[in-house]
Amino acid sequence: MSSAAGGMPDAGGMTAGEETRRGMTAGAGGSRFILERYRELLPVTDATPMVTLGEGGTPLIRSCRLEAELGLEALYFKAEFSNPTGSFKDRGMVLAVAKAAEAGAEAVICASTGNTSASAAAYASRHGLKAIVVVPSGRIAMGKLAQAVAHGAQIVAIDGSFDDALRVVRELAEKHPVALVNSVNPHRIEGQKTGAFEIVDELGAAPDVLCIPVGNAGNITAYWRGFSEYYQMERVGTRPQMWGFQAAGAAPLVSGVPVAHPETIATAIRIGNPATWDGAISARDESEGLIDAVTDEQILEAYRRLAADEGIFCEPASAASLAGLMQQHAAGVDLSGKTAVCIITGHGLKDPDTALQIDADRVESAAESDAVERALGWD
Repeated sequence: MSSAAGGMPDAGGMTAGEETRRGMTAGAGGSRFILERYRELLPVTDATPMVTLGEGGTPLIRSCRLEAELGLEALYFKAEFSNPTGSFKDRGMVLAVAKAAEAGAEAVICASTGNTSASAAAYASRHGLKAIVVVPSGRIAMGKLAQAVAHGAQIVAIDGSFDDALRVVRELAEKHPVALVNSVNPHRIEGQKTGAFEIVDELGAAPDVLCIPVGNAGNITAYWRGFSEYYQMERVGTRPQMWGFQAAGAAPLVSGVPVAHPETIATAIRIGNPATWDGAISARDESEGLIDAVTDEQILEAYRRLAADEGIFCEPASAASLAGLMQQHAAGVDLSGKTAVCIITGHGLKDPDTALQIDADRVESAAESDAVERALGWD
């Protein structure tokens, strides 16, 4: 079965083209499938396998409480956890693995703190390729590792950090016929820039401020590229300030020097030497934005507020975007009249152990209605 773009069926048996014809569309260009929707802006050829798991087209959720508290004209959360493996990584991985398959690769390899491994393994499986993931032993959330296991990836846990893992896979990709699919792969950045396209397509304009967690720094680089390309094409009249936020224990872009032993509860951004360092600095400087650090306590407060006040359950690293925005407001930055978008990069079930550390409002009761009434204080 082939799509209008010569593609393969998606996870439900439909091609992206058939999905469009049956009305399952999202925004400008019709198809939710980003390789079709933004084909003219991506390195897609007639030989590129048009394989999708349903990535892209993620919701832009308007704040119902925090917007007013922060004095904003509008606050939105870009729910990237709605991607098929639960994180933003799928935007870049759908393209990176497709291009690897197009080039004849039989295997892909990546270093990961979790989300990259889950995404790489899923898309490799979809293309019939082998996935090899190298992770820092004992420093990856179990929800993410479980995904890579389920998709059949070969996992190598090393005695070292993510930065060590990335160094290793880069060396291996130089010596062996495997495709490296970390964000040093330019196709990853190309795919991830589509998040910026979607924001503009939905809002009809660029936000004033784009708040984003920063770990390996590929995503802030990609979003800035997306906004800049739309601006150059005159599809939008302005570009946002890019506000990137690192965890205080893993903030090399803030200090200006690599961190040998990064530490933070936000495992997805526990990275001491970002591979896309220069891209992040360019995004900050060209947008007249900032890259700052937030503490684990600030991240957890934002994590709790997102869940309790906005109904959004994300992994801790995702909450760094809101934590930073709240920090700027507390420091006296005037946000009145501004529209801000916080990128929510991954789902809370990626790291359930963090949620279980929150004090729950829980009591035990006998299995009778009057007992439950007493437990609820209704008697």
